[in-house]
Amino acid sequence: MARGLLAVALGLSLASQPGSDAALRPEQVEAFMRSARVVAARTTPLGVTRPTRLTLSDGTLTHDALFQPVDERKPVMRFPDGGMEANFVDSWRYNVAAYRLAGLLGLASMMPVTIEYRFRGRDGSLAWWVDALMDEGARLKRKLEPPDREKWNEDMFRQRVFMELVHDTDRNLGNVLVSPEWRVIMIDFTRAFRLWPTIRPAELLRADRRLLARLEALSRDEVVTATNEHLSPAEVDAMLKRRDLILTHYRARVKQLGEARVLY
Repeated sequence: MARGLLAVALGLSLASQPGSDAALRPEQVEAFMRSARVVAARTTPLGVTRPTRLTLSDGTLTHDALFQPVDERKPVMRFPDGGMEANFVDSWRYNVAAYRLAGLLGLASMMPVTIEYRFRGRDGSLAWWVDALMDEGARLKRKLEPPDREKWNEDMFRQRVFMELVHDTDRNLGNVLVSPEWRVIMIDFTRAFRLWPTIRPAELLRADRRLLARLEALSRDEVVTATNEHLSPAEVDAMLKRRDLILTHYRARVKQLGEARVLY
């Protein structure tokens, strides 16, 4: 879909749903999404992939979710700005893989619960409709400061590490939502998990030491089990090579600047 528009669809106009419960644990949300009945569906007017907004209900709880079935693959993709990408993929599978990988790294709270889902004969990802104050682009345009700048910055640094890990080629300000608690919510990973084993060191200034510890402990078997059929072996290998580069980068920064200036 058009880049950045998913943010509008996913989090900027959420109305309270009858029987909704913000205190649900992620596993409860996932169980509800899998078992609830679709009581309404409407195509959003956003972008070329036209994700579908579903209203789900189990008779007690009613809540919306966003169904995204995009699964486009091209040997060469040419963009309107003149750029191009070989082995181009734009797939719902990466939404599911990103959420599961975030769970392994302790970052699941920074993403809406996302599952594989089948609707009207099509496979896709289904993301829990999340509440949000605005996206990061709107925040910057309105020159709004987070009430706790330190916590906000720490979330942003976590996001940067994750983005380099999954090599998302389509991160933009519209894909970063501001939760009611002024925490970062990451959405839309359909163009992530590229095969390029490279990172952008300039994006990686500080890091959560617990996140780095989880990265270091991450095994290939864990990733394969968690992402199931949503990542190819080559995509997993490329991600793990980027993991190694990220860890090497931060070890060098700590050696140069000291832990206090790099880790939190």
